[in-house]
Amino acid sequence: MALKFTIICSIILLEILKAQSANKLPPFSCDSGATSTKSYPFCNSDLPIPERAHDLISRLSLDEKISQLVNKASAVPRLGIPYYQWWSESLHGVAGSTTADSGVTFDETIKSATSFPQVILTASTFDENLWYRIAKVMGKEARAIYNEGHAVGMTFWSPNVNIFRDPRWGRGQETPGEDPFLTSKYAVSFVRGIQGDSFEGGDLRDGHLQASACCKHLTAYDLESWNGNSRFTFDALVTKQDMSDTFQPSFKSCVKDGRASGVMCAYNSVNGVPNCADYDLLTKTVRGEWGFQGYIASDDHAVPHLYEMQKYSKSHEDAVADVLKAGMDVECGDYLANHTKSAIQMGKVSEFDIDRALHNLFTVRMRLGLFNGNPSQLPYGNLSRNDICTHEHQDLALEVARDGIVLLKNSANLLPLSKSETKSLAVIGPNANVSQTLLGSYAGPPCNTATPLQGLMNYVKKTEFHQGCETVNCTSIASREATRLARSADYVVLVMGINQDFEREDLDREDLVLPGQQQSLIMSVAKAAKNPVILVLLCGGPVDVSFAKRNPKIGGILWAGYPGEAGGRAIAEIIFGDVNPGGRLPMTWYPKDFIKIPMTDMRMRSDPLSGYPGRTYRFYQGEKVYEFGYGLSYSNYSYKFVNVGKNNLNVKRLSNAMRLKRPYEIPVSDIGFEKCQNAKFSVNVSVENEGEMAGKNSVLLFVRRDEAVKGSPVKQLVGFQTLRLNANEKANVEFEINPCQHFSSASEDGTMVIQSGTHHLIVGDQEYPILPSQIFDNSWHSF
Repeated sequence: MALKFTIICSIILLEILKAQSANKLPPFSCDSGATSTKSYPFCNSDLPIPERAHDLISRLSLDEKISQLVNKASAVPRLGIPYYQWWSESLHGVAGSTTADSGVTFDETIKSATSFPQVILTASTFDENLWYRIAKVMGKEARAIYNEGHAVGMTFWSPNVNIFRDPRWGRGQETPGEDPFLTSKYAVSFVRGIQGDSFEGGDLRDGHLQASACCKHLTAYDLESWNGNSRFTFDALVTKQDMSDTFQPSFKSCVKDGRASGVMCAYNSVNGVPNCADYDLLTKTVRGEWGFQGYIASDDHAVPHLYEMQKYSKSHEDAVADVLKAGMDVECGDYLANHTKSAIQMGKVSEFDIDRALHNLFTVRMRLGLFNGNPSQLPYGNLSRNDICTHEHQDLALEVARDGIVLLKNSANLLPLSKSETKSLAVIGPNANVSQTLLGSYAGPPCNTATPLQGLMNYVKKTEFHQGCETVNCTSIASREATRLARSADYVVLVMGINQDFEREDLDREDLVLPGQQQSLIMSVAKAAKNPVILVLLCGGPVDVSFAKRNPKIGGILWAGYPGEAGGRAIAEIIFGDVNPGGRLPMTWYPKDFIKIPMTDMRMRSDPLSGYPGRTYRFYQGEKVYEFGYGLSYSNYSYKFVNVGKNNLNVKRLSNAMRLKRPYEIPVSDIGFEKCQNAKFSVNVSVENEGEMAGKNSVLLFVRRDEAVKGSPVKQLVGFQTLRLNANEKANVEFEINPCQHFSSASEDGTMVIQSGTHHLIVGDQEYPILPSQIFDNSWHSF
């Protein structure tokens, strides 16, 4: 009887807690019912936000001001200001931080959020509109979580727009890849989507935000822990040339075009100066040149490292002064809370420095509507738990995985497999049935998951599975069991690769090969199988699978990145032909010997004299396993330049008229904005699906120079568009080219220049030459 009573009481208590959770209000200021605060100007939403922020700051004591300089910003009860957590994550879905208190909480009421593919796979769709739709869903779900009382912050520290410079980088998976143009486009789409702007931009109502995006990690950050070098102390030696056309463009676009409301400065130093203490970077460049209006945060505990690890600052108080005077506003950590007051007492920091930072911080919180009263009465106030993990959002996660997965090999058209003729299937591999591996890093709890094994079982009733080796480490293999299974099945799918044990934050890879005895397992199974096998790779960074590329018994290779909650289903749909793959690699796949190049060598350009091969497809001069932009389809697409229009600026004539020191280089700044605008021209390309399946095709437009000058790119991406075509359907895509942007690269002093000589537009196997006298010569060419 007592047990029964206890159970009944527990059920009642649970229901009470659920009811309380359901009625939970999100934290906000300026409640219309609070007579003590509603008369304050900072609560008057009709006033300009800068004026409101100034009023609020003027009412804070010094101690209260200092308490706002850290990510766990203290409540100020006398002013009705609640606790605020600046740190929340939404890299590829709303997530709570696993390493610290987060602004977002998941529990029995709000259990999950839509988990999209990791960014590196999303980038392989080359689809700006798709990226925008993903970010829009994340912003919508973030606001819904807040409205349900499960968030104490609406500032999300995403996107990661660093360049995937070295294939060993553990966080390369978080980025859109190695190309600055692609990464810039991703940054803009993401920021506009999550913040509530339109796809084209410029439509934020009075600057109000759905959620706040943060471009990270500024700048030249792409090393975690390699060969004794730590991200906390690494000094990246970067040339002005590489800074100008590789490391900075994505951040510039994120701020100028995306209008991001947050920026995060990275741990590392650049040329001797820590990023978070660099006045030229944070104030002159980001705020001055790029017009940034938002807050600048440090990475986690980056500020104490200035004194304790980097030995840049001479004391705790100097470290505080260095970052605040450089233009940083909020620290992720508690160092400023502990040392700012003594820095003021010692005269190293003034209250003005603190007020400057607080103005940026409270401005963003006000733009989020957090000082406008009850959020249920405000824009986005109707969003609720019913807007999280909707069928529409989950379908979008599936669409992204379908469009992103890259077909690397398809010998003798092995794929797709026949649904009717495949009577038995063997699924082998340590990544075949582990749902967590699908998610990648910085992932929140997903709505649902489907592993590759589960997806494949939906197609073939007689499906048998064996891990092949117990873990991805694959220190030993069950060769006998795996080969026996392979012999008995019509077809074999091997699901291999790596996971977060090999690449993640604070962990760079040691090599570019499959771990342990994975290769041996693959070769044994391929040899035993009746038919050529299919190899599916789950990994963020590239893997040297040259052995599989060459082996005729391995008929198909798919790279699926970390494909998110619906990844297993997408993989199966592609293997059995319900989806035509169209993804393209957003990074170069290097041979395994590339690891001879130190990760610490930041040079992008090759150096033939020393044998240094360079980095990324733009500069790399060595052998490749697979190149940037590579990706097969079940259809064959053909391309043709239809017409190319040009304008009225003659590079050759300009070069002679300017009497330049280097006549082969014309500074873009010397050409002028008006001439650059007038120089824009259109490129029309015809695309035809010559196959028997409908498919989505990414059309990539590159430019290369006829004779590359020292330091110029081998080629560079200048445009991309996606279109869906039915079998035997043809359509045109149009690109707008601005020679000042798309034909330029950085000179040694960092100046953007157009180099003389013939340029070639490239799409697929087609090229169109543009002579230096034609780049701006007022004509229209049709074909």
